[in-house]
Amino acid sequence: MKRILVVDDQQDIRELVRMTLETGGHEVHEAANGSAALRLAGQLAPDLVLLDVMMPGSLDGLDVCRCLKQPGGDGAPPRMKVVMLSACHATSDQHAGLAAGADGYLAKPFSPRALLALVSSLA
Repeated sequence: MKRILVVDDQQDIRELVRMTLETGGHEVHEAANGSAALRLAGQLAPDLVLLDVMMPGSLDGLDVCRCLKQPGGDGAPPRMKVVMLSACHATSDQHAGLAAGADGYLAKPFSPRALLALVSSLA
């Protein structure tokens, strides 16, 4: 079982992802924006963050990813994985996510099966 933080400003997307992941036996937490995501990530230390790219507010998904992937005070990189979930399908969008430090990129809409396969592949 993995502890997973789902970050998306659309509640219906968060619910769909949560229900899919819970059927896979994972512990799921939700955040609706970048600030809440950073706060919860600090409190929960999730194994995986599923992160929308386009969110309202001062922090978009790329900003949050860069913050989460910064080395800790001991210089060691964080152990949590980050996967961008986005409606942006262009190769340049995927490259931007990976350049921000994401470990993967899944374009919306995605199948529940594809989501579970991706999560299980990130050991």
